[in-house]
Amino acid sequence: MHDLAFVRANLPLIKWKLSLRGTDPDLLNDFEGLDSLRKMSVTSLERMQAERNEKSAFIAQIQREAKAAEPQGLDAVASILAKSTSPKYDVLQLKERIASEQERVEELNRKLHDLLASLPNLPNDDVPPGTSEHDNVVQKTWGDIPTLDFPAKPHWEIGEQLGILDFERAAKISGARFVLQLGSGARLERALANFMLDLHTREHHYVEVLPPSLVNSKSLYGTGQLPKFAEDLFHCDDKGPYVPGQLQESDHWLIPTAEVPVTNIFRDETIDLTSGSISFTAYTSCYRSEAGSHGKDTRGMIRQHQFQKVELVKFTRPEDSYAEHEALTHHAETVLERLGLPYRRMLLCTGDMGFSAAKTYDLEVWLPGQQTYREISSCSNFESFQARRANIKYRPEGSKKSEFVHTLNGSGLAVGRTYLAILENYQQADGSVRIPDALQPYMDGATVIRKQSFGRAL
Repeated sequence: MHDLAFVRANLPLIKWKLSLRGTDPDLLNDFEGLDSLRKMSVTSLERMQAERNEKSAFIAQIQREAKAAEPQGLDAVASILAKSTSPKYDVLQLKERIASEQERVEELNRKLHDLLASLPNLPNDDVPPGTSEHDNVVQKTWGDIPTLDFPAKPHWEIGEQLGILDFERAAKISGARFVLQLGSGARLERALANFMLDLHTREHHYVEVLPPSLVNSKSLYGTGQLPKFAEDLFHCDDKGPYVPGQLQESDHWLIPTAEVPVTNIFRDETIDLTSGSISFTAYTSCYRSEAGSHGKDTRGMIRQHQFQKVELVKFTRPEDSYAEHEALTHHAETVLERLGLPYRRMLLCTGDMGFSAAKTYDLEVWLPGQQTYREISSCSNFESFQARRANIKYRPEGSKKSEFVHTLNGSGLAVGRTYLAILENYQQADGSVRIPDALQPYMDGATVIRKQSFGRAL
């Protein structure tokens, strides 16, 4: 969400930055007209309110004079009261005009608010221009791509042959884009989540949070998913259908990421950042409809309706946010490095960033079975964009005025994608999968996942 005064004062700059993002700057063509109408309407309302106050004061004075004239008789009182019955002093008519103008101001405020809410965040000056993922910039590579002396298999083949992944039965239970994990496979998922949480809480000093998996519309509005991305979400019709523009408290959505409930912990609050940033980590299931991804990544665990993720969220002072962005990204990278998974860090271009981000790094892990890098974490600085929508503020030291915080978040990591990266990078010629050293304590000391059987259909 953008500040109205900032937009008003920097319209050419904002249009240019929106065009860098691939957003049509003509979206702002109505802004100046709406803003001008709103100013005129507010001025008219204030003038009528002042006139009403003046007339009310005059009538009150007449009433005092009439009361004082009572000893002189009814004629004297009537003569004084007659002054207040002139059409010139018709307060009731004026009240009706004021009510009508107030409705007009509120309508124009709504239109301006909706217009500003539809605009994405502006890219930071460090973000390279570009129109797609092909314009992203490689900033770092880490680890050696494994050299296998046998044909590398994709994770879905490895998992099904080991008996730890079952896509067919998951489809029977829930439909496409779900997976059933069994035995050591289910244990590996749990081991990864515990490993990540321990790393982030013990070494990186995040506070662990277990948030709700259902959130209301205000929460999704605060982080920028609503109203623009409603079709990407799962909505629970417990209190009727979602109506754009109506932020109901009673409806519920399944979270697409823990970013939503964790960021909204401080919605409509002023928080204390005098001791530095506040950092949370959360492990949750995440739910996405994957609207618009038909035919894309249909095999395996890349693009699921339900997946697990460990999220990192920070609330910072503006002057600290970009240093904290680097730190948060490094914390996500540490997970990959401890697991020995080759990856690269990409600085996203202006046309490939998410709606709410001002700057984003994507971490992409190498997948031998697919011979490509795939995103496993997206680490973003939203600056004050989300905080303005969610009304999250802090009071700078020595200041009486509160300001909006900066919010950041990143996956630390997407557990399912880390899981499949292990299957592909640690696959063995005999079909087994070696367990990374860092995970072995979480797997009761096991070093290898071998084929397992849990019953067969007759």
